[in-house]
Amino acid sequence: MSERGRKPIPKSQRELSLSHQEPYVNPENGETAGNPNPTSTFNRGNEVSFKDDTVKPFSLGFKEIDETLFYYMENIIKPTIQQNGVVQKVPVIYGSPEKWKQIQKDGYYRDGKGKIMLPLITFKRTNIEKNRSITNKLDANSPNNVSIFTKSYSKNNTYDNFNLLNNKIPQKEHYAVVVPDYVTITYDFIISTYYVEQLNKLIEAFNYASDSYWGDPEKFKFKAMIDSFATPVELVQGGERVVKSTFSLRLYGYIVPETIQKELSSIKKFNNKTSVVVQEKIL
Repeated sequence: MSERGRKPIPKSQRELSLSHQEPYVNPENGETAGNPNPTSTFNRGNEVSFKDDTVKPFSLGFKEIDETLFYYMENIIKPTIQQNGVVQKVPVIYGSPEKWKQIQKDGYYRDGKGKIMLPLITFKRTNIEKNRSITNKLDANSPNNVSIFTKSYSKNNTYDNFNLLNNKIPQKEHYAVVVPDYVTITYDFIISTYYVEQLNKLIEAFNYASDSYWGDPEKFKFKAMIDSFATPVELVQGGERVVKSTFSLRLYGYIVPETIQKELSSIKKFNNKTSVVVQEKIL
């Protein structure tokens, strides 16, 4: 096949990065001495594949943090009210800009059929503040502050009595995860009900859950803080009577984004050293 008809091979991220680097020129003598910063030697032993591995490269974003709030409210707090002698579950929705504007303007939210949804809990993320009082990754372009986690069992690394007799040390798989960015996220909540008695029950449930860790025990948990509740009662002219409560929740979380700096600069997976010791017995 000719060079013209050959299928182009895409460049790796390392090749793309090197193509954008310019040689260092010494300002004193004008000589080109290459990059003055020390570069690590490429080691293929550190390139361990994630193929058929149930543990994937770790990443955590705002989407996962929002899901922790949904999980905790739906499965732990379980907000309910009593309406006409029947216990009714209170739905929780994320306030998109359109929904949030409608609730603030009209005092309530209507579904797709135009029906007023009451009671209802609406929340949205309003502010993200970086927390520099906790450890950090030191340098985003070359993160060298990582945490090491060990996988307890791997099907590719069976260890039995035969290995024990031969003094074989079992191989363990380790995962390196860059130290995350710690952030303080603020959420605004609006609770809408028909009566003050219903609202009181919901406020009591959220107030009791404050100052604890919210989330799924099998995934992530973050500390949530609620300082105060505002409880205005609105009488819309020609409309419905709406009892509302607004409050802000501060959540102390962390993020590990899927960025090219993290992928290029950190070892994501490695194995420990194994050995087989053979002893010869002299008869």
